[in-house]
Amino acid sequence: MAEASLGQTIGPAVVLMGAAVVAVPLFRRLGLGSVLGYFAAGVLVGPSVLGFFTDTRSMLHFSELGVVMLLFVIGLELRPHKLWAMRGQIFGLGLLQVAGAIAALALAGVAIFGLSAPVAFVAGAGFVMSSTAVIMSVLQDRGETSSPEGQKSVAILLFEDLMIVPLLAVVSFLSPLSHGQAGWPDVLMALAALLALLAVSRWGLNPFFALLAQTRIREVMTAGALLVVLGAALLMEVTGLSMAMGAFLAGVMLSGSSYRHQIESDIEPFRGLLMGLFFLAVGMSLDLTIVVAAWQLLLAMLLAFTVAKGIVVFAAAHLFGASNRQALHRTSMFLQGGEFAFVLYAAAASGGVIDGREHALFITVVILSMAMTPLLMIAADWLLRTETSYDDVEAARDLKGRILIIGFGRFGQISSQILLAKGVRLSVIDKDPERIRDAGRYGFKVFFGDGVRLDTLRHSGAGDADAIMVCIDDPKAAMQIVELARHEFPQARLLVRSRDRGHAVELIRAGVDYQIRETVESAYLMGAAGLRALGHAEVDIEEAAEVIRQRDNERLSEQVQGDFMSGRDRLLLQPIPEPLAGSSVSQQPSD
Repeated sequence: MAEASLGQTIGPAVVLMGAAVVAVPLFRRLGLGSVLGYFAAGVLVGPSVLGFFTDTRSMLHFSELGVVMLLFVIGLELRPHKLWAMRGQIFGLGLLQVAGAIAALALAGVAIFGLSAPVAFVAGAGFVMSSTAVIMSVLQDRGETSSPEGQKSVAILLFEDLMIVPLLAVVSFLSPLSHGQAGWPDVLMALAALLALLAVSRWGLNPFFALLAQTRIREVMTAGALLVVLGAALLMEVTGLSMAMGAFLAGVMLSGSSYRHQIESDIEPFRGLLMGLFFLAVGMSLDLTIVVAAWQLLLAMLLAFTVAKGIVVFAAAHLFGASNRQALHRTSMFLQGGEFAFVLYAAAASGGVIDGREHALFITVVILSMAMTPLLMIAADWLLRTETSYDDVEAARDLKGRILIIGFGRFGQISSQILLAKGVRLSVIDKDPERIRDAGRYGFKVFFGDGVRLDTLRHSGAGDADAIMVCIDDPKAAMQIVELARHEFPQARLLVRSRDRGHAVELIRAGVDYQIRETVESAYLMGAAGLRALGHAEVDIEEAAEVIRQRDNERLSEQVQGDFMSGRDRLLLQPIPEPLAGSSVSQQPSD
């Protein structure tokens, strides 16, 4: 009997893993993405086809922990000051898109499908909240999470997650069973829980993880990380807020912790597995009998809702300065409904705002839209002719080199020459497939990899490297790599390209071993060539260059200490060095 019970427990897990292992690689091979592969596998093993699983609602609720952990990891990557800097995008772009889309969707529901105003509002409000799980998975598959467009997408998703609270309150107000009561005690309880979470995250989590770290048992640290994520999610859920939002806030408050990278590494395997389970559960929830019985109405709703939402998303992107290409790319991502629609529709059904048939129709439209997103993005890429081919581009895997070079643009290429001339063994990664192929045509072996990812750095040999040279031209990404490398690979010396004086100061304060501004040495050589063209003696030219370098290093040290006037674009008002006395120049720019 025990063996039968064990088989009943393991059997479903084997079926799920088998379906995912077959479908996901197949769909990725076809260029359709892993998300659609999970959806297809879920439909196959769900009640509508093979019937291995029947209680899809419980599995969907459990698998939402994958979305919770995803929001926690996103929070870890967003420092509070960075989140504050995004406030314009979150509350400006996010509010415009959400409010405009709800109005357009509700209008479409009333005008096209004859829904009553409350039902149309609920239908539109559910569909307006795009799937964080789908969009973030697609962004990660494409390596666009850290791009400016990716950050705007994250900002919109955060605002949509915040909107679940007021939308649930509106549904409660519309419910004929609630008699229009707003539930102020519930609102106050939610605010109290939110303040308690922020207080614990701010003052309690660092000492907590410091205590766990003293045990030197990794399993305890992993359990502690899971406790923080699940505890924050549970606190938010029992007070009527979003589980994902609670985990996100805990992640933001931990983003400045020295344990951040360890926590992220511990959470990552659980997040990946649960995210896959979530997509499988969504696929299982698709009731094909409803699709067959009402396919014309479903297709009409899907078309009307996606068009209405797409127009608003495209217009909002334009109003906030996006180009046509960027606006179309963002629109293709946000056309679908998301996981929070399940919560909102369930609350509306239990409150009597929508009936059982409407609930089933709206849920099916959302699931179909989620499954359609990868296809829409592929179509948008084809339309824009921007789809990047990764054929013949080899991903970084188990590389070994004395020096790891990140970025093989003009700076990285020139920097590598002197090392290669001395026979130094290099590992070189870049995230631009065209650049990798160009390097291959000239005999350079460059591997595909994004240096801001910890797993990529490990696969690229950072753990065994004597030095890591960061040669990319993105100051923000360079700082992320420096932070990762200092914490995870302390044996490697850090040599970093800086864009300007302000970036150089940040790098020095971060503790890099060497930094150089990308234009400073070439500018010194140009100035020396100018003196040479005027007939100055070589010894005088070398003396002048040395004085300038010394003065520059002194000023840089003073800025690092905070005792000197700062500002990337500000001129440094310093006396002109003696060798240049008599010159008409009276100020020296900070480059």
